[in-house]
Amino acid sequence: MTRRILAAFAMAAGLHLLGTLLIDGYSAPFAVRALLVLASLLAVASFGQTLVVLLGGIDLSVPFLIGFGNVVAAQLYGQGMPFALVCAIVAVLAAGLGALNGLLSAGLAVHPLILTLGSGTAVEGAVLLWTKGFPAGSAPQFVADFVSIGGSVGGLPVPLLVPATAVLALLLMLLLARSPFGQRLYALGANPAAAPYALIRPVAMAMATYTISALFAAGAGVLLLGFTGSAYADVGQPYLFQSIAAVVIGGTALTGGEGGIAGTVAGALVLTEANTLLIGLGLPPASVEAALGAVILLLVSLYGRTPPLRASI
Repeated sequence: MTRRILAAFAMAAGLHLLGTLLIDGYSAPFAVRALLVLASLLAVASFGQTLVVLLGGIDLSVPFLIGFGNVVAAQLYGQGMPFALVCAIVAVLAAGLGALNGLLSAGLAVHPLILTLGSGTAVEGAVLLWTKGFPAGSAPQFVADFVSIGGSVGGLPVPLLVPATAVLALLLMLLLARSPFGQRLYALGANPAAAPYALIRPVAMAMATYTISALFAAGAGVLLLGFTGSAYADVGQPYLFQSIAAVVIGGTALTGGEGGIAGTVAGALVLTEANTLLIGLGLPPASVEAALGAVILLLVSLYGRTPPLRASI
């Protein structure tokens, strides 16, 4: 698995070198900052997805919850509510939906692919009804500064989002490697049939994992509000498959029980480099989307064929 992670980082480096050779200014400081910010946003959205995939599930509600966090935060803050309270409300509502996804998926044995897609669509519909299709509002200035491409922190020529994402990734890696939650997550994903004999409660684990995924998605939506400066319900749509592709490219097995956060960071870098390279080559938006989709399919076909870990036990 370490080899897969190193290969993903090497691929990101190779794409960056290719872009530097083909496109003037590709490695300019501002361009590199922009790339790191975009990769960080994708990584944050994909961290929760990583945990769900390790569990052996999948969360297609991620893009809808990104839009939910984006629009609800903008609307409530625009109405004069303190931003701390806004974040608390967004977190509670997102956590509730995540817990419900986990409960129904594990408790009723409903396949998470259909369940999370349905719940996410329902959330998007509710947001559109609430805003009548015209969301308004913005993020406070400190959130915009946090994700601003032109920002810097501690002498580093990057906004605070980039080192904060790195610290968050390290904390999640420690959580998976050293905590009982991480050990149970890997055990349940590797062999769900045997997990109850190890006193692991599948329903509780699923509720906790999908809750964390929902919180990360909603948080990414709030960060995107600061990045774009305006609310947009469909802001998370590009993350529908990119969050899954980043996880798989980074070496996490779709069958569960194998992989981790470091690989997801590498996968986010690969996808961001690929997208930036295609745009830099002057392809029109439709062609960029088609080419990026083909790249994702190719990478997932190469990296997503890991057999279930339980098959080798």
